[in-house]
Amino acid sequence: MKFYSVACGKPQVALILVLLLFCGCRNKSQPQVAAPATLDSASSDQFKEAALRVEEDRGEPTGRQAAVEVPSQLKHYSDNRRFLSMQIAEWRRHQLQTPHDFAELISLIKKGEFVEVPALGRSYILYGVGFSASDGPFTHYDKGSGESVPLIGSEAELEQEYSEIGKSLDQLKQADADLRKQLAATPRRDRELTGKLRTEITENETSAAEFKKKKALLDRFYKNTKSREIIASEYHAVRSFALETEKDNSLTNPNDRKALKVRLLSYLRPAAFRLMEDLAKVYQDRFGRPLAITSLVRPDEYQRQLRESNPNATLIDVPPHSTGLAFDVYYRYLTAAEQQFVMAELARLRDEGRVAVLRENANHFHVFVFIDGTPPAEELITRSLREVGPAQRISEATSSSPRKRTSKRANTVRGKGNLSSRRGRR
Repeated sequence: MKFYSVACGKPQVALILVLLLFCGCRNKSQPQVAAPATLDSASSDQFKEAALRVEEDRGEPTGRQAAVEVPSQLKHYSDNRRFLSMQIAEWRRHQLQTPHDFAELISLIKKGEFVEVPALGRSYILYGVGFSASDGPFTHYDKGSGESVPLIGSEAELEQEYSEIGKSLDQLKQADADLRKQLAATPRRDRELTGKLRTEITENETSAAEFKKKKALLDRFYKNTKSREIIASEYHAVRSFALETEKDNSLTNPNDRKALKVRLLSYLRPAAFRLMEDLAKVYQDRFGRPLAITSLVRPDEYQRQLRESNPNATLIDVPPHSTGLAFDVYYRYLTAAEQQFVMAELARLRDEGRVAVLRENANHFHVFVFIDGTPPAEELITRSLREVGPAQRISEATSSSPRKRTSKRANTVRGKGNLSSRRGRR
């Protein structure tokens, strides 16, 4: 951002002060998170009021600025791989199916394995859940290759997709020819223009390569009978779910797609939902505010997208949130007393063997719920250590006490910043 110095007279200064005061008052009446698009007007107003209660100035330090004593139960084990390995062991113990993409999540919802978590409960609020969900088309995610291909519902739509790719490639080809012709006619001494033309040629080549890759991806999935049947089934599953749950059933409208994805990211397994509600209730009973929850289930594809914008997102094969047993509590606005209370509750649950929990430096308590209220067997946890990898792969950002980072490679477990830095990550 560039700042320009200008000479201001008294009228201009007064105007600026008025604008600043107006903006300040307006911001205080507007929460940092928007209500989900699926809420009606009355529910949206209630959501806004609850969000403002979460963000309300307490008149004392909050979040990481508050001086707190972190219980040992919320810190990493001496082998910091153990925290993740316990969660993997729970997944293995119950042989849980985890969703690769939104379509597979829908199938698990239909089976009754997941329950919807309303955006505003009696004692909690889903605070920014689904921020990083795109408004792009729903896709089929191939976990083996890490590639996503759009879900296309008809032959006509597929032909249209191919046609648009072809037109784009033709336009880029013509633009490339024009640029090269102009470059050939430009004197070499005109370095500024030749440099600009070469840059544009490179950008065109990059764009063309992306379109060719997109075409090759469509060929690989849509010209294969088996994968074509899978994609068709997933398309109809998503469309059916949209028809059942959304006011507008169109999957072609970006806003509707975004709203549906946010809704799908608002699910948990029943055991996790019950414990989350219990934790939120004791917090609200004590402090009179809803507990802010920022993350629930994450399909593998969504987790991969988080990785693209957040290098701390975990890369293991079974990310905890994909199990539907994990949720994150946002402590950015909690005072020391509020944090100590929540941590004491979580420590008690940890001691009872009901959860694995970690206080992350980036303003979140990560809570993983054991389905039967007991942790998996030690033998299973030990076996699961291999899924996590070397100990140094655990992110320093998730430790309860700051430590110096040694390398970029060390950052493989999700870290979460403040809300402004999180907007594209949830």
